[in-house]
This record gives sequence, structure tokens and C-alpha cells, in this order.
Amino acid sequence: MSAHQFTPTYPKLESSFVNGVKVAKMELFNSRNDARYYELGVFDGKWEPVSFASEAQIVDVPYLTRKSLNIYIRDKDVNRAVYICSKSKLIGNESKVTMISTRICSKIK
Repeated sequence: MSAHQFTPTYPKLESSFVNGVKVAKMELFNSRNDARYYELGVFDGKWEPVSFASEAQIVDVPYLTRKSLNIYIRDKDVNRAVYICSKSKLIGNESKVTMISTRICSKIK
């Protein structure tokens, strides 16, 4: 089993098409054949959630595919935002195999 990929490692926040909002352009690659859904999150230095917007909080990324994602953060929250993360969401089943959720975080420049 392997973890998914979430890049870039050090994203830059840029001006978006909305006044007062910055955007980070991210890409998620699903290299896990046991996971398909990923939850997005933005956190401060103490791992407290920071408000953000994206096309969805949970995104569908089939096995061996890439998905480009835009993470929008309000200017008033930019100074608090430190990490942008993706976490695999596992769907329970009746198998006896142990399933491991993975979280990959990128640190905002």
C-alpha cells in the first residue's frame, strides 16, 4: 500500500478572481487502490481548522488519476493558514484487512 500524493509541497497563495480572497493551486494523485475519496482541510500552526472554500470538502479521485484543486482562503484568514491537507476517506467493509487512512499536508509559503 502507498500514500496518495498532494502537491506542491510548499504552495504559494496568489490573488484569485474574487477580491479579498487568495488561492492555492494544488494537485492530488490517487496511488491507492483502496481509497477514492479525499477530505480537504486548512489548518493553523496549532492544527486548528481555518475557513476555506473549494469545489467540495470531499473530492472523488479514482485510482491512478490526478485532480487539480483550487483552495480559496480569505485575506483575513491568510495569516493564520499554515497547512493545506488532504486525508483519505475509507469506506468501511466487512473484510478483516486493516485499513489505514493517510493524511498529506503542504506548508504554505
